[in-house]
Amino acid sequence: MIMPKLGESIMEATILKWHKNPGDKVAQDETILDIATDKVDSEVPSTAEGTITEILFKENDVVPIGTVIARIKTGAAETAQAPPASAPKPEYEEAKVVEHIPYQPAANAATPNSNTPRFYSPLVLNIAQSEGISMTDLENIPGTGQDGRVSKKDILEFVANRKTQSSSAPAATNQAQQVRVIAAEQPARNEAQMPAVYQGNVEIIEMDRMRKLIAKHMVDSKHTSAHVTSFAECDVTSLVMWRERIKKDFEKREGEKITFTPLFIEAIVKSIKKYPWLSSSIDGDKIIIKKDLNIGMATALPSGNLIVPVIKNADQLNLVGLTKQVNGLANAARTGKLKPDDTTGGTFTLTNVGTFGSIMGTPIINQPQVAIMAVGAIKKRPMVIETPQGDTIGIRHMMYVSLSYDHRIIDGGLGSTFLNAVCKELENFDPNRAI
Repeated sequence: MIMPKLGESIMEATILKWHKNPGDKVAQDETILDIATDKVDSEVPSTAEGTITEILFKENDVVPIGTVIARIKTGAAETAQAPPASAPKPEYEEAKVVEHIPYQPAANAATPNSNTPRFYSPLVLNIAQSEGISMTDLENIPGTGQDGRVSKKDILEFVANRKTQSSSAPAATNQAQQVRVIAAEQPARNEAQMPAVYQGNVEIIEMDRMRKLIAKHMVDSKHTSAHVTSFAECDVTSLVMWRERIKKDFEKREGEKITFTPLFIEAIVKSIKKYPWLSSSIDGDKIIIKKDLNIGMATALPSGNLIVPVIKNADQLNLVGLTKQVNGLANAARTGKLKPDDTTGGTFTLTNVGTFGSIMGTPIINQPQVAIMAVGAIKKRPMVIETPQGDTIGIRHMMYVSLSYDHRIIDGGLGSTFLNAVCKELENFDPNRAI
């Protein structure tokens, strides 16, 4: 049984809890353990029916994706006869203990490219922070992971090598110089070790694990993408009036409440079809256009944290299908029942800041995507209406829409054109549309 793949940018997961022990019998798809990433806490089901013979990692261990985490003896293996003497040995070799080898950059390690921002996992950034490794040093560490990424092994070897070099450095010949250096460093060292002191009447709250991971994910995105945000104003009067007219019949017929979210997603999908670069990612100097339109929707959790479940192949769903997907994923997110696959594979993200009363926002791109759209609160405002008989003033339902995009590949022209295309889809909504 291996650690499952949980998304393009996720290279490792933390084991939160084992529900089974060696010797326990398990059924196929029965939950064996809980894991956590920077996106979601998930249950991992058994991939086979049988008996757990070995658990290879402890709780709180951080495990790379694809690593064997447990072994299960299936019923077929239990009843099989022992192999003849000439047959090869069983499939598992005993682990061998090797002596420590000082850190040396691997010959096949990727050389950092100063022109291309590197992705660092939350674990690597956490180790760098705790060991006092600067971003400059981090960027110069050769990475042996996928796409030249710095792995846990790479950074720990760098730390070990740095400590070895420090301990073996030749002693200074001038004792007075040593005294001056120690005296200069001592205040800074003592200051770093002293606990922070907060003035006034304060309450100190420790971030929970998910909030820490979200914080790192957001900072990583800012370090990766050149963020630009464009804004547009949409007249969504026809859409609002249509939804108000059909929502009761829709719920009675489909058993689902129709919100604005599936209507927004429908407009986004139609616009991405015209401008496919908005559904892409960057791999070095390559642009990867995603043909499967998987739309993420930012969802607030009861804890105040945020999660982004993904509607797979949204362009293949009609409005009823989109509504069922939106409601189902939102409910699963709020009740903690999302599966790992529910938050992976997103190619574009929608966040509705209007739900909380904001009229506009500047969202941060959800890596490795290149764009995210925010829709604000719908407000009634007096607007100038152009008619064949001349201009007039009327009360209209207006909404601000913003698009944050990666300026490395999406220029202002394309970003603004796409944003206006979404607005046109919403403004030209057919008020006589059948459900």
